[in-house]
Amino acid sequence: MSIPTLTNIDVRSKRVLMRVDYNVPIDDQGHIIDDTRIKASLPTLKHILDQGGRAILMSHLGRPKGLVESLRLKPVAERLAALLGAHVHYATDSIGEGVEQQVAQLKNGECLLLENIRFYAEETNNDETFARTLAQFGEVYVNDAFGTAHRAHASTEGVTHFIPIRAAGFLMQKELDYLAGAVSDPKRPFVVILGGAKVSDKIAVTQRLIEIADTLIIGGGMAYTFLKSQGGNIGHSLLDEENLSFAAEMINKAKTENKSLLLPIDHVIAEKFDPEDTRITSQVPDGWMGLDIGPETRDQFVEAIEQAGTILWNGPMGVFENAAFSGGTAQVGQAVAQATDHGAVSIIGGGDTAAAVNLLGLKSRMSHISTGGGASLELLEGRDLPGVKALE
Repeated sequence: MSIPTLTNIDVRSKRVLMRVDYNVPIDDQGHIIDDTRIKASLPTLKHILDQGGRAILMSHLGRPKGLVESLRLKPVAERLAALLGAHVHYATDSIGEGVEQQVAQLKNGECLLLENIRFYAEETNNDETFARTLAQFGEVYVNDAFGTAHRAHASTEGVTHFIPIRAAGFLMQKELDYLAGAVSDPKRPFVVILGGAKVSDKIAVTQRLIEIADTLIIGGGMAYTFLKSQGGNIGHSLLDEENLSFAAEMINKAKTENKSLLLPIDHVIAEKFDPEDTRITSQVPDGWMGLDIGPETRDQFVEAIEQAGTILWNGPMGVFENAAFSGGTAQVGQAVAQATDHGAVSIIGGGDTAAAVNLLGLKSRMSHISTGGGASLELLEGRDLPGVKALE
């Protein structure tokens, strides 16, 4: 896969149409709760502006069906301006005469943020006419929105048919380097940690990574389907019945190929999500739920992580949002951070895992935290990402 890089393109005095991912959490008062994704775009954006380019930014926010006032990008424009230390022009629409005038009036080194691109259904439909209209704003196209790279939308794929000069932004390039590197040539031992709720979400990535990993650690809600497939008692814990045979198949595959596959050997359990009434058991009795990995499991997982050369972690070990069930995720997170301190390469999947790492204050100690949950999984599965393939 040969993707043009931004450093090889002259953007001086050029209009650079750039797809960013500013899909940030905003509270009821319109305040941004977490600006991580905005900060992640700054290296690419600053490079364009410092080189005298004129940046026209496209992003979505939420999943609106038509125009939704609470999902306008004005708060994002204000936060971006504060982070840049420079004025950011804001358009109240994504297309139209008014936007065309704002684009025409942009000066070298200036930035314009278009309104929420998903206010138009044509965006997610990858409508050709809509893509062509957006493409008229740019002489160069840059995609720095890894989190949406698995979607063939007008702003990620459609526009590339009408702008011949295109490149990956620095964030996109970093994501591709780390994630593709993890599966093509990992520093060994390669330890993969999978968690979260659903087995069904991680079937393809489990199949791919069991071929590559030296050790596969499975925790979180998905572990109970694996345990049940081996005849374990899981009580009322999360169960994906449709994938019991898949879980058994993966366990057998690990044995056949002499891979280490680690499952929980004890659990923090509760009858409900009640932090006042928890127990630690090796089996989950009827009427109870496993909501976190137990202390013996944590020690076993930590021991494997300490040996790692490369660590890929996607999915928490329990219901980490509740303090009573966050211990497993916290201990695994600390172990990954310590292994990184000692030279391991750590790659953190997006979504809940990134949120957990941030909550634990470990962000700065990880090699790479992905900005894309679904996109990172699809890339690790070996699938082509439309937003990346379109840059070739």
